Amino acid sequence: MIRSRPLILAAIVFSSQLLAQTPAPGPFPGKKKLLAIGDTRTGFQHDSVSHALAVIERMGWESGAFVTYIKTDSQLLTKQPITINDDHGKPSSPRAINAKNLDYFDAIFFMGTGEGDLSAQQKKDLLSFIRDDGKGFVGAHTGDNAYFNWPEFGEMIGGYFDNHPWGVFDAPVIVEDPDFPAMKAFPLTFSLREEIVLHLPPYSREKVRVLARLDTKKIDMTDKAIHRKDGDFPVAWSKSYGKGRVFYSTYGHIPENWDNPMVQKMYFEAIKWAMGLTKGETTPRPMPNK
Repeated sequence: MIRSRPLILAAIVFSSQLLAQTPAPGPFPGKKKLLAIGDTRTGFQHDSVSHALAVIERMGWESGAFVTYIKTDSQLLTKQPITINDDHGKPSSPRAINAKNLDYFDAIFFMGTGEGDLSAQQKKDLLSFIRDDGKGFVGAHTGDNAYFNWPEFGEMIGGYFDNHPWGVFDAPVIVEDPDFPAMKAFPLTFSLREEIVLHLPPYSREKVRVLARLDTKKIDMTDKAIHRKDGDFPVAWSKSYGKGRVFYSTYGHIPENWDNPMVQKMYFEAIKWAMGLTKGETTPRPMPNK
């Protein structure tokens, strides 16, 4: 039987439409997916952001541990379908633009400042991604210097930025939990030139597990900009948030530190832990008496 040209063309058009509506298999099957956010639009932009994101992407790719999607905006911080306008100004299919949303990712790496531009729904989706879905969140340096008008974010990450009284200095550090995966790269005591951030509530040792802190016996404690009087100055912590895992560290202010093998290893292991690839404690505990 010979089919007419119109019928053949109609079949081709129908098949093309059907394929366009069928989601293609995601790339990198079996790989963990990281959404790396460097917000360079809604707050102060650190010079280290671009290099930090590049290092994170390279470590994941070369190790094979995870694949990184780098963004400088909040488009993918949602569980809702993502649409954009086509050339005619009409919404296009989310599948047609190959857009990912939070359901695609296993963890977020966040280095941003300011109040951001998340909608109310995006804020709900971000917290749900961690709390309800059991995913991970890793904040670097400015990770808690954001969303001061969104208290639930502060509760999730574990505290808010206060200030950095000493600026960039040779910061003496004591590791409190050497068994945590992200701390294994460091000796028990060491110094690293960095801008150490102090933290405001909701930071409390009753809510987070401090992994490393400043050694206050080796720093100037007379600076009037030091608002905490208890000498509790963490440089890294872990915490649980619902079903999810949260890690924060103050490291990452200067670009050179992203080439430091210890800092690289810390964030690499923190991301793997946040993705559930390794185990590490989040149980809060008081400051050691030493």
